[in-house]
Amino acid sequence: MRLLLSALPVLLCATLAQGAAHAAEAQVAVAANFAEPMKAIAAVLQKTTGHTLKVTLGSTGKLYAQISNGAPFDMLLAADTKIPEKLEADGQAVTGSRFTYATGKLVLWSAKAGRVDNKGDVLKAADLGKVAYAAPKVAPYGAAAVEAMDKLGVSAALAPRLVQGESIGQTFNFVYTGNADVGFVALSQVLEGSKLKGGSMWIVPPNLYSPIRQDAVVLKRGASNEAVRALVQLLKSPNIKALIRSYGYEI
Repeated sequence: MRLLLSALPVLLCATLAQGAAHAAEAQVAVAANFAEPMKAIAAVLQKTTGHTLKVTLGSTGKLYAQISNGAPFDMLLAADTKIPEKLEADGQAVTGSRFTYATGKLVLWSAKAGRVDNKGDVLKAADLGKVAYAAPKVAPYGAAAVEAMDKLGVSAALAPRLVQGESIGQTFNFVYTGNADVGFVALSQVLEGSKLKGGSMWIVPPNLYSPIRQDAVVLKRGASNEAVRALVQLLKSPNIKALIRSYGYEI
């Protein structure tokens, strides 16, 4: 019995070493709006599989440019469907690997409590300051913001007040730091545990902009990466889908 018990630590160490030896790392390009959920998902992946993720955040358009210029990414989680489709068509992604992992929601948000009303009338207020939105050419949420402002009939009036972020992440920071009075951002950026983290918001009605369907795709470089395979399985699992919904996305 003593011999058996004394052997357990050795066997345990060998098992752990074997698991570590099989752990892989993947470099994943992720749309900025998905930053917070991605942190949680990466932690779950590492805890359950030992695999790790090196995440690069940015606007979908800029991430696409980096991929096209040879950036060593294994997978892309975009904020639209067009870029993943294009990557497949161009032969830069694994054919048939594309899938929708979330559908985003646009909100008008202010870091100040009570500043944004439940109808978005603040956009017509005489004392309205700067209004932030993401660059529509590279950020799908920015394109949605432009579409919403056009349909609301406020684009011309807001033009002198608009400030443009390079990504939805920078747009959020403009508002968070007070450099913009309000801003069009992703619902996921202002929620924590399905509740507003702070400030005030108006969820922009979905009929004011085209659906922000967000697709993921495995890039050619990540075709045989075990961490990528595990991440794909995780994103499609019921528990992770529930986590994604808690940030305000639809699945």
